[in-house]
Amino acid sequence: TSDRVGMDRGTLLPALLLAALLACSGGVHGAGFNRYSFPKGFIFGTGSSAIQYEGAVNLRGKNIWDTFARTPGKIADGSNPDTANDFYHRYKDDLKLITDMNMDTFRFSLAWSRILPNGTIAGGINKAGVDFYNNLIDEVLARGLTPFVTIFHFDTPQVLEDKYGGFLSEKIIKDYVEYAELCFKLFGDRVKFWTTFNEPMIFCAYGYGSGSTAPGRCSTYVSKACGAGDSSTEPYIAGHNLLIAHAEAVRLYRTRYQAAQRGQVGIVQVSHWFIPYDAASDADRHAVKRSLDFMLGWFMHPVAFGEYPATMRRLVGRRLPEFTKEQSDMLKGSYDFLGLNYYTSNYAQAAARAPDGSKPSYGTDHWVNQTGYRNGVPIGPPAYTPIFFNYPPGLRELLLYIRRIYGNRPIYITENGKPKKTFLLICPSVQVTDSIAVRCRHRRGEQQHNPDERGAQGRHPHLLPRQPPQVRAQGHPGGGEREGLHHMDVPGRLRVR
Repeated sequence: TSDRVGMDRGTLLPALLLAALLACSGGVHGAGFNRYSFPKGFIFGTGSSAIQYEGAVNLRGKNIWDTFARTPGKIADGSNPDTANDFYHRYKDDLKLITDMNMDTFRFSLAWSRILPNGTIAGGINKAGVDFYNNLIDEVLARGLTPFVTIFHFDTPQVLEDKYGGFLSEKIIKDYVEYAELCFKLFGDRVKFWTTFNEPMIFCAYGYGSGSTAPGRCSTYVSKACGAGDSSTEPYIAGHNLLIAHAEAVRLYRTRYQAAQRGQVGIVQVSHWFIPYDAASDADRHAVKRSLDFMLGWFMHPVAFGEYPATMRRLVGRRLPEFTKEQSDMLKGSYDFLGLNYYTSNYAQAAARAPDGSKPSYGTDHWVNQTGYRNGVPIGPPAYTPIFFNYPPGLRELLLYIRRIYGNRPIYITENGKPKKTFLLICPSVQVTDSIAVRCRHRRGEQQHNPDERGAQGRHPHLLPRQPPQVRAQGHPGGGEREGLHHMDVPGRLRVR
């Protein structure tokens, strides 16, 4: 999943098994909750990303995750993307598993450096890479699935990172838009749902703020493991360039391709839900708003309103770049639908004192302490990863918040769940079989289904198809965590158990 980049193939976990999803409903909230509990037209699907799944790195150009994963100390167990799930060679088998489970859609990302190994069209188009994606899309459609395609999922071509610093340079805008247009030309006759970027907040905050994901940049006062970076400015610079690239790609698609191809283009955001640590505290209620502005609003406010949230402008000050009038106008409404990734919720507590002004960073700019515990009690059942808690009502509240603040454009739940040491776990009452890790999403499905009583509706839950242990992009590297629904055993042998 988006901020969770899997690298080796010790354990593979394919798609949402609808019957299994519903099997534990009686053990959680009673009988009668099933697929038909959802509105007509509600669709179910699975999701993946190129760096997590494809493998076959020798058949594409390098990207920043190839470099990051091979840097000593970055990935605890030394995992890398060389093989991953070997989806490049085994995609037909994986798609069969998905259709056997009665899915409607398949979400995947294109690897920029597989299509353009040198980052630009002038550097040459990789015909084998284009053929792979053409064959993949054709197979997806032949199996009755709808492709949801992400153009960029964390994997900047290394050549562009080396040439001008990747997303730290405005030069990335032209190169990204050129790449996006090539994708529209090559695949847009069959792809009707595009997303420009997956989880830009994760990419910028962790890649340039904490240094815990590629490209691994941060200030040394944030982490001595970072060889270079500036946590006070670089997350905001990278995010600014990313937003302009998004807006230009959307404008290009709408003006040149949308009418003929009849597709839609959106962006995938990620956010926790936040609850005041002290419900009676005005300061903690304000801390909730700041948390949402810095996590969701950072990239949602610009694509909706053409500007950053007022709280960010006030607290970050001149370190936050400004949009020109033309850029602001281009950004406003630059999405036909929203992809939303939700994993957990936290308590928000106003910081007792202002952050150290000599060590500014994205991680402290919001003046909030975020925690999953209040008085020693977790907000919900903890996951294997210490930052994740099972709190289904958070999804419902997040959907309602988005409707209230940003309007009621279509929302697709593009990622959801929580990791466990061996399998993705949502419903503790279901036991894992030796062949399939079945996890109940009844409670989150119920929260996703219910919001329309106040006008908001998540239309589409994407879950993880088979996936190896995670090299996690939220600072939890290594192969000990897994997400998905099918188990694959015997590391390195790619054998389903």
